[in-house]
Amino acid sequence: MQTNRIVITGADGFVGSEVAKLYLSKDFEVLALDVSIKPNRLPSHHLLRYECINLFTESNRLKKLLEDFRPNSFIHFAWDGSAGEKRCDYSLQLKNAELNVKCLEMAASAGCSRFVGAGSIMEYEVEAAMHANGLRPGLGYIYGMGKHIAHAMSKSVAAKLGIDFLWPMITNAYGVGELSPRFINATLRKIINHENLEFTSGTQNYDFVYVTDVAKAFFLVEQRGKDFNEYMIGSGKAAPLREFIVEMISACDPHAIPHFGDVPFTGINLPKSTFDITNLVEDCGFKPEISFREGIMKTYEWLKRIEA
Repeated sequence: MQTNRIVITGADGFVGSEVAKLYLSKDFEVLALDVSIKPNRLPSHHLLRYECINLFTESNRLKKLLEDFRPNSFIHFAWDGSAGEKRCDYSLQLKNAELNVKCLEMAASAGCSRFVGAGSIMEYEVEAAMHANGLRPGLGYIYGMGKHIAHAMSKSVAAKLGIDFLWPMITNAYGVGELSPRFINATLRKIINHENLEFTSGTQNYDFVYVTDVAKAFFLVEQRGKDFNEYMIGSGKAAPLREFIVEMISACDPHAIPHFGDVPFTGINLPKSTFDITNLVEDCGFKPEISFREGIMKTYEWLKRIEA
């Protein structure tokens, strides 16, 4: 499918900005929407139109922007509370899910042929946790619940409205430009500051994918993905978390000593099959370019510079 106008919400965020930059590099007109007064990550570009907007409160303005811009596709990243304590705010996460549906409806009303959401592998964790008798899931699962609700409601509404619906699901994105306290950044900061490295036993399966590969995956899904399909975005090399931690320490500080088992693990261990990216490869032609070691070194050196 060929498009030349794309609207991206959350376009000045960690992942959204990389996606926007990729579209600009391919000569697409991009309407970038974000809450920042001015973009912090996006470059100046003749094909970029940036608008500061609060999507929760300015629905009429969003409708007008879409009518004027007439995009072919809509990619929705805007999500308040994707990291930190806000992940546990059920009221906020429900509002995020509702906003996802409203953006879908506006995209369809404006004539978009495709709507691309931004799901999370935590949706699978949530589903498993909710059906696991005796498990006491932590509040952090509420974020994944919000994504799961957004996915389910949006898919049904899209079917009614007749707009193509695609739902890429990110395993764990990381890389240069991320400022959040999520696992990779938190661990790298501890390495930089020579703090104790305490972890769970690390037997639970994980995958990590560098942010530029994530951006490429979203571009390919929007262009080539089959409608009403979900696509897992990862490196294709899922492994127990312990292996990623050992690789991280080996790359950044071989003298550091990880302590496995000091932190209790009470979550869900997903099977490696959950992380499978076969349909992303076969349908969209995706091939990751940045190895975990290369991506970690890039991120580590960047963090050292900005926090020196």
